[in-house]
Amino acid sequence: MASALGLDFGTTNSVLALAQGTSTRSLFVEGPAGRFDTTRTALSFLKQQGHAPLKVEAGQAAIREFIDNPGECRFLQSIKTFAASALFQGTLVFAKRHEFEDLMYRFLARLRDYAGDDWNSALQRLVVGRPVQFAGASPDERLAIERYSRALARFDFPEIHYVYEPVAAAFYFARKLERDATVLVADFGGGTTDYSIIRFESRGGRLIATPIGHSGVGVAGDHFDFRIIDNIIAPLIGKGSLFKSFDKLLEVPSSYYANFGRWNQLSIFKTLKDFAELKKLVRTSLEPEKLEAFVDLVDHDEGYPLYQAVSATKIRLSQEDETEFFFAPLGERSRRSVRRQDFEAWIAPDLARIETALDEVLVTTSTAPAEIDRVFLTGGTSFVPAVRRLFDNRFGQERIESGGELLSIAHGLALIGEREDISAWTIAA
Repeated sequence: MASALGLDFGTTNSVLALAQGTSTRSLFVEGPAGRFDTTRTALSFLKQQGHAPLKVEAGQAAIREFIDNPGECRFLQSIKTFAASALFQGTLVFAKRHEFEDLMYRFLARLRDYAGDDWNSALQRLVVGRPVQFAGASPDERLAIERYSRALARFDFPEIHYVYEPVAAAFYFARKLERDATVLVADFGGGTTDYSIIRFESRGGRLIATPIGHSGVGVAGDHFDFRIIDNIIAPLIGKGSLFKSFDKLLEVPSSYYANFGRWNQLSIFKTLKDFAELKKLVRTSLEPEKLEAFVDLVDHDEGYPLYQAVSATKIRLSQEDETEFFFAPLGERSRRSVRRQDFEAWIAPDLARIETALDEVLVTTSTAPAEIDRVFLTGGTSFVPAVRRLFDNRFGQERIESGGELLSIAHGLALIGEREDISAWTIAA
């Protein structure tokens, strides 16, 4: 029976894996939306009749609940992005305050319910991934780990350990090494990009790992999605347009469009004073049809379909030099050809920050690119050609490998949980 559970609590997706000896398997969660080995990091709360407790769903089931009950369901996603923020003191869910640890616990408790007998009392160790650099403008690492610990303590695991996410991915990858190697792991999540350099050596049939260095930056796949929205969608719904204010012409506040950074924020935006102000601007806008389209998107809860259309476009651009974007609620005017080179120009500032973090880990560890034997890329953003090219140019295509892009961290965590020398891999809480 498995004794270690690996938890990759991600910004966009979360994964659970079980280990027994040297083998692992994904822990499937089966809920109202189906059976999955990768769960969207999302929560929904829905009021029930009478005095019944709130109905709570997680993952894909939470998204379905939100879509099926527009305006009635409290929906939260990308919970992890708040972990290291001292400004985030909690959020109200139907008049009851939930702190970060409450949300993390609720999400994982629902996954435990979905997992059934696989998540059981025989599990002795919970091994949790953590980013090298938490997301946010001024992330407080100590605060984030305190919040993680308070949430996870409610599950009564005898042992809880923390491991850098790229270290876990490296361990998963290292099982395939046929000789000693210095490995660079680049882990691209939804909110962060993390790097680790680790020296792997086999001594007496035992895998020995020596951490060399880490770095990270709060930029990843979500930023790429927003670049598409900002360049294709936002101009269609009024960004950069003007409105009359007495005898002046003013630009529609760009802050309104920041809500598209997280699709579910549009449902929250609907309840805010800013949305009421936006609707007033329609009357004085020089291009009222654009702002009307913005209002319609919000009123009809089109955030999730928009997110899906954007994500599908990004995926196609990883395979094609040019693709068509079309979003039916905006009509034919949204239909346009998108070239990969345009997309790469849009994400250039994000790529620069990703490359700067790579430079940082190489410089601070005094490691020349030639000293890296293997490069392992993990996470969905590693499929983006501009990202892949960055590593090809630096290290050479022959040294780069990928695989298990969404599952490698959780499985690596589970494998570390089975080791006697687990303390050599973990980070103090």
